[in-house]
Amino acid sequence: MFPFLNQIKMKTATISLLSKGILLIVSGLFFASLFFPLWRIELEAPQYPEGLVLQLHANKIAGNVDIINGLNHYIGMKTLHKEDFIEFTILPYVFGFFGLFALATIFIAKRKAVLTLFFSFILFGVFAALDFYRWNYEYGHNLDPNAAIKVPGMAYQPPLLGYKQLLNFGAYSIPDTGGWMLIAVILLLLFVVLKETHTVGIFKKPNIQAALLLVISLSFFSCSNPKMVPLKLNTDACSFCTMTISDGKYGAEIITDKGRVYKFDDIMCMIHYCNDNPNVKIGCYYVSDYLKENELIPVSSAFFLSGGAIHSPMRGGIIAFSSQKDVKDYARKLKSAAISWQLVLKN
Repeated sequence: MFPFLNQIKMKTATISLLSKGILLIVSGLFFASLFFPLWRIELEAPQYPEGLVLQLHANKIAGNVDIINGLNHYIGMKTLHKEDFIEFTILPYVFGFFGLFALATIFIAKRKAVLTLFFSFILFGVFAALDFYRWNYEYGHNLDPNAAIKVPGMAYQPPLLGYKQLLNFGAYSIPDTGGWMLIAVILLLLFVVLKETHTVGIFKKPNIQAALLLVISLSFFSCSNPKMVPLKLNTDACSFCTMTISDGKYGAEIITDKGRVYKFDDIMCMIHYCNDNPNVKIGCYYVSDYLKENELIPVSSAFFLSGGAIHSPMRGGIIAFSSQKDVKDYARKLKSAAISWQLVLKN
């Protein structure tokens, strides 16, 4: 399965001083993760403008547990109690074991020990993800038939990772502080494995080793830009004025840093929504290209016109183009003026 393992003298090959230092950090991260929440599920709805949070630690459930249990009761979901989950008894010992294993690997100083640590933790991670999915599925589908609120065919399973709409609640499932520590553990162990097995010859250069280590250590803080979601004309409703979006020339969209999408029929509807909801953390802004049929472009590559004969759906009076030449041409035609994105935000 792993051909390169056959080329390694497992029993005699020792690991480098750099790898020992990384393993010491890994051991510390395992133990530190016991004191921080590993995962969080956030719920957002109009009646809870500040949101509700469920935090899963290695040994307990924290956050707005009582409020969430009250909501669960109405829709027939089983309430959440630490005693119902054997995982909260086992996990502290599991992370303690891995922390000691990483520490022992420093003194064993053998490549075989490093590989055993890495692959055993990967297997644990896969098992934990499957168990978390099972837990979410059972709680979201096994509903009390006598619940006060019943929606035929509706299940309330939170997402394993990312965003999901559940009735009027937006549910986000994301790693918390302790979870990011464990992601860092995987990346750091991967670096040690690749380095010590010489899987890639480039690792023989010390400067390359240092650069790659830095990239891997910091990569768990990074995230990719959310992907744009096309507007569905005559179907989607504006998140600000609630009017149906029918004209693709004037639409706009925002995607929060957690991946939730809000669509608008007018650029100024988007601006008003953001002004009215300062707690919404925006990941990306998109606007419709006036000259293309329902095509959204990021504001970073857009040019804007304001006023004059521009008649957008909600009288916002602002349109966008992907070309500065088009802005100049239409500024004359529509008797409007060019405006920067920074000024659009201030309107």
